Amino acid sequence: METLYIAGGCLWGVQAFMKTVPGVVLTEAGRANGTSDTLDGEYDGYAECVKVTFDAEVTSVHNIMEDFFLIIDPYSLNQQGIDIGEKYRTGVYSEDPKHLEQAEAFINKRIDKDKIMVEVQPLTNYIRSADEHQDYLDRYPNDYCHIPHDVMRKYK
Repeated sequence: METLYIAGGCLWGVQAFMKTVPGVVLTEAGRANGTSDTLDGEYDGYAECVKVTFDAEVTSVHNIMEDFFLIIDPYSLNQQGIDIGEKYRTGVYSEDPKHLEQAEAFINKRIDKDKIMVEVQPLTNYIRSADEHQDYLDRYPNDYCHIPHDVMRKYK
């Protein structure tokens, strides 16, 4: 199993979508690359993210990136849908340099690569979100989500 950390705006929708992607075996709502070690206070530079554990024999970083780009506006800086702020930035993080190379290669092959605002960085810090944010849209399916409903149902 391998792990990527995907930041795509509000983590509720990102987690709900990513857990349906073939080859993804586990998801967890969290925060990536901030400066604190607790959930106290504001986000301290973190991006809302989803820890995505996947089976590399079933899917790849490239395939996950394709699906990720379906659920975000890759040109938007610090905003997805109505959610605005640094914590809603888009990004791909990993402890494995190969994952970062593959994510960068995916972006660099696109004709719109110069407009893309998705950061690709090593994971420096991760904090699991509180239980109330785990699988949130499973419990509250009619709550707000910036991902269009037709996209959310891609694998259902």
